[in-house]
Amino acid sequence: MCTGRIGVLVSRDRETYVYRMAMLPPGALPGSDETGMKSVFSYLRYAFAVTALGLVLAAWLGWETTGSGAGMMSFLFTATVLAALEIALSFDNAIVNANKLKEMDPVWQRRFLTWGILIAVFGMRIVFPLLVVVIAANIGPVSALVLAATEPERYGLIMERAHVSIAAFGGTFLMMVALSYFIDEAKQVDWIRTVEGRLRQIAPIRGIEIAIVLAIVMCFATILPERESAMFLFAAASGLLTFLFVEILGHVLDASQDAARIARQGGLGAFLYLEMLDASFSFDGVIGAFALTRNLFLIAIGLGIGAMYVRSVTIMLVEMGALAKFRYLEHGAFYSILVLALIMFAQSFVHIPEVITGLIGVVLIVLSLRSSLAHNRRNCG
Repeated sequence: MCTGRIGVLVSRDRETYVYRMAMLPPGALPGSDETGMKSVFSYLRYAFAVTALGLVLAAWLGWETTGSGAGMMSFLFTATVLAALEIALSFDNAIVNANKLKEMDPVWQRRFLTWGILIAVFGMRIVFPLLVVVIAANIGPVSALVLAATEPERYGLIMERAHVSIAAFGGTFLMMVALSYFIDEAKQVDWIRTVEGRLRQIAPIRGIEIAIVLAIVMCFATILPERESAMFLFAAASGLLTFLFVEILGHVLDASQDAARIARQGGLGAFLYLEMLDASFSFDGVIGAFALTRNLFLIAIGLGIGAMYVRSVTIMLVEMGALAKFRYLEHGAFYSILVLALIMFAQSFVHIPEVITGLIGVVLIVLSLRSSLAHNRRNCG
C-alpha cells in the first residue's frame, strides 16, 4: 500500500498558509475531487480575468487600428495565438520557477504573482522591445514609442536586426541556469543517468559550467560573419556576467544572520533570480511574436495573457507539491531549458519556428512526467 500525507491548502490569510493532511491513494493528486477543482479554478481566476481584459483590449485595438470587424477579429485571433505561444514556450519556466518559489515565504510568493506580472508584461513585453529599438536605432524612448505606434513595420525590422545579440544574451543565461542544475555534487536524483551521472562527476571542477558555456559560444561565433560574431560574443559575455551577478547578489542577500532579514532578503534574492529567468525565457517569445504581428501593443497583450497563466501555474505547482510527487518533472524542464538555449544560439544564423521550440519543450516535460508516473507505480506496486 502506497499512500502518503499530502498537504492540501484549505485556508490562506495575509501571512500564513494552513494545510489539512489527507491520505491519498496512489496516483491521486490534491485537486482531483470537486473541492480540488474549485481550488484549481481559484489559482487561475486572475489569469481568466486578465484573459478577458486582454481580449477586450485586443478587440478595441483592432477596431481602432483597422476600423473593421474583420480587423477586430484578426487582432483577437492573433492575441489568442500569442498567448498560446507564450504558454507553450514558458511551461518549463513555470516548473523551474516552482522549484525556486517553494523556498520563498508566502509574502514573496504573492509579490511574484502581482509585482512580478507587472514587470513581466510592462518590463519585458513593452519596455524591453522599446529599449532594443532605442539602442539599435540610436533614438530616444519617446521616439521609439511613436515609431512603434505609427510605423510598426520599420519598428519590427529594427527588432529583427537586433536578434543576434538578444539570442546570444538569453541563450547564455539559460544555458548557465540549466548546467548549474545538472553539474551539482548535491544532486541526488537522475532521470537520464548516463548523462546526469557524468555531469555530476565533473561538478568538483571549479568553473566548469562557465568553461562549457564559453566553449559552445565560441563554436557558434565562428560560424557567424565577423561583425555579427563580435556582437554575438559581447552579448553572450553580458549574459554570462548577468547570471553571475544575480547568483552573487542572491548569495549576499541570503548570507544575513538576522532571521527577519533572511526571510525578507532571501525572498528578494529569489525574486530577482526569477525575474531574470523570466526575462531570458521572454526573449525568444518576444522576437518570435514579431513574425505574427508588428504591433507592439498587441504583442504585449497576447504575451501578457500567457505570462499570467505561467505565473498562476507556478503557484499551483508549489502549493500542490507537484515537484515532490513527480520526481523527474523538474529534470524535463531543465533539459528543455538546455535545448532552448542551444536553439537560441542557432537562431543567430538560421530561423527555427517557435512552434518547434515549444513542441520540444512540451515533449520533454511529457516524457519526464511519464517517467515519474512509472517510478511511482514501481514503488507503489
